[in-house]
Amino acid sequence: MQATAHRKSGVVVPRPLKWHGRLAAGLVYALARSLAGTVRFQWEDRTGLLNHPQSKPVIFSIWHNRLALCLELYRQYVQGLHPERRMAAIVSASRDGGLLARVLELYRVQPVRGSTSRRGPQAMLEMTSWAEKGYDIAITPDGPRGPRYVMQEGPIVLARLTGMPIIPVSYRLAWKKTLKTWDQFQVPFPATRCEVILGEPIHVAPDITDAEREILRQKLQTAMAAITHD
Repeated sequence: MQATAHRKSGVVVPRPLKWHGRLAAGLVYALARSLAGTVRFQWEDRTGLLNHPQSKPVIFSIWHNRLALCLELYRQYVQGLHPERRMAAIVSASRDGGLLARVLELYRVQPVRGSTSRRGPQAMLEMTSWAEKGYDIAITPDGPRGPRYVMQEGPIVLARLTGMPIIPVSYRLAWKKTLKTWDQFQVPFPATRCEVILGEPIHVAPDITDAEREILRQKLQTAMAAITHD
């Protein structure tokens, strides 16, 4: 069974999560919150933006294998500085993405279902709509299928459409389990140390050429690699 449906208009609509999926998402959320409560976070903010009282919305770029703690990073750091801020995040339109979307909702994050393989253009339009409402945006630039640590152009496209700066984000776990998945997903152990780096912002002009867009994609790739330590 496919995880998405098609309206007569041709618009792809992700299927709603069934009751057992919602139950599983609730368990994942409870486990994530409990685990994060034991983690010792260390923050290095190089953005020069987030500490400002009048800080404006940004696009956060974080690798797919760092999803385990990314919502806690936003809740503890960004919303710790600015409790009123909210975020929208792109989540795969697949069945597994439905579970993650529900976890996002429990964190009070707005999920937008889509990827490079499903609902891509629709998801981009939805993300720009949330950006216009003042939401921060989160995107995994190597998701949902990889290759791992290879930057796709999603963040650059969103930044061009919205005028929002891109913030590279990564973290290093002292103790973790690395899964045998395409992204080598990292699961933190309880009481681990997590060193978080928020990199310098990258700005994208609305009238850039295709060649300039590729240069910026490579620049973001380099910036992400520089703060990523496995």
